Amino acid sequence: MPTVKNRLKLRVAKNISSLVPYPPGKPIEELERELGISGSIKLASNENPLGPSKKAVKAVAGALTNLHRYPDGSCYYLKTRLAVFLKMPPETLIFGNGSNEIIELLVRAYLSKGDEAVMGDPSFAVYPIAVKAAGAKPVTVALKGFTHDLAAMARAITAKTRVVFIANPNNPTGTMVGRTEFDRFMRDVPEDVIVCVDEAYAEFVRNPDFPDAFGYVRSGRAALVLRTFSKIYGLAGLRVGYGAAPAEMIDYMNRVRQPFNVNSLAQVAAIAALDDRKHLERTLENNAAGLEYLFREVKAMGLEAVPTEANFFLIRVNDGKKVYDGLLRKGVIVRPMASYGLPEFIRVTVGLPKENKRFVKALAEVIR
Repeated sequence: MPTVKNRLKLRVAKNISSLVPYPPGKPIEELERELGISGSIKLASNENPLGPSKKAVKAVAGALTNLHRYPDGSCYYLKTRLAVFLKMPPETLIFGNGSNEIIELLVRAYLSKGDEAVMGDPSFAVYPIAVKAAGAKPVTVALKGFTHDLAAMARAITAKTRVVFIANPNNPTGTMVGRTEFDRFMRDVPEDVIVCVDEAYAEFVRNPDFPDAFGYVRSGRAALVLRTFSKIYGLAGLRVGYGAAPAEMIDYMNRVRQPFNVNSLAQVAAIAALDDRKHLERTLENNAAGLEYLFREVKAMGLEAVPTEANFFLIRVNDGKKVYDGLLRKGVIVRPMASYGLPEFIRVTVGLPKENKRFVKALAEVIR
């Protein structure tokens, strides 16, 4: 095989060469090998610690013999089931390889070079990456009290704005915008600007003031509501998410969608997961009890924790990278927040009771 002496002389598009890739974490097995530890726990990626529904696992097992067939490109059965679940017409739904892909479809269908998209900062890291990849400009608006400042975001909208992204609850802060503020924002937004409401963690919300974003879709507004089966349903490894928007919006997004973008195992697992209410209830109970315990213990250490409506929360530890490294060497994996502009914080996912206790013990040792 010939030796490559020089770098390739590639003509990379400027909007691509300037992108900073999403930083993936290493597999637990590799981290354990590098650090010489074992039995690590992962509290970094906001996954469901209870795992997937047993009904979903059984459905996947039953579909394994059909892997030689292409998946249903229209997600017909999942779409039909979800339409009943949401009380939405099937033609208003779109599915993706995680809700991430639907963000990509939205951007590809509605953003061009020179357009702008408004978003909070910090928020989900994929928004600016997708927007820049399309040659458009992300316009970031600083959070206020760790929460989206919708009034400031409305003021940031210009004639060039095509899309506004709102993560509710927000990742990485876990905070929520309320109904009154959201409705006021929707009144202020021009009707030709698409409002993308990313509700990946909506099922965890306990606050009755949570806005009804689906209501705007039903009324025909240019709105896209995103949800996922990766979080509360525990299907992160299968990558299936969905979006709801007026049928005309969905039609254009389907024009840029790959024909077999959601695999067959993901589709059958999602249908089964929707029907397993007991698994959903157990997950909510574990999350509520876990948050109560973790907030109490963190407060007892004299640390600040940001109130959350999700299955994760932020802790101010002064030096997030140092605390992350210390926890890592004790086999506890969390997420440092420097890449989000929050170097004083770590983000922690609620785990099983024994995992939460192990985290508290390890954190107390590290901060000492």
